[in-house]
Amino acid sequence: MRARAAVGFQPVCIGLRSITGRLQSAAGCQGYCDMKKLEAIIKPFKLEEVKEALAELGIEGMTVTEVKGFGRQKGHTEIYRGSEYTVDFLPKVKVEVVMADDLIEKAVNVVVAAAKTGKIGDGKVFVLPVEHAVRIRTEEIGEKAV
Repeated sequence: MRARAAVGFQPVCIGLRSITGRLQSAAGCQGYCDMKKLEAIIKPFKLEEVKEALAELGIEGMTVTEVKGFGRQKGHTEIYRGSEYTVDFLPKVKVEVVMADDLIEKAVNVVVAAAKTGKIGDGKVFVLPVEHAVRIRTEEIGEKAV
């Protein structure tokens, strides 16, 4: 049995053909879909505060990944059992949230406020465009899928 293409779409949201073959209108899409992805790299102990701050905005879903990295902080040295070790990659948490374009500015502000300690290594926030989203279970598309 041949596998079907998951979902064919055109970058300009004129209409989308679902995996069942039905043509669906991309309601709410003028030109490109108006969605953004917020990626925040933060200190692990700040995750709960960031999650609560986003929940107050009405943002319910997110993906959280434990990551390691360094920036200007460049790691640090630790002494373990009398030996000195250099810890290059520090534990961080990556929070990813896809949302409607009109929420992104508020979301960035609350993430920065919740994650900030004022010390080096607080993290970064990135905002990326999202061209298309599909909820697998219902085949909803665009902002309805998020």
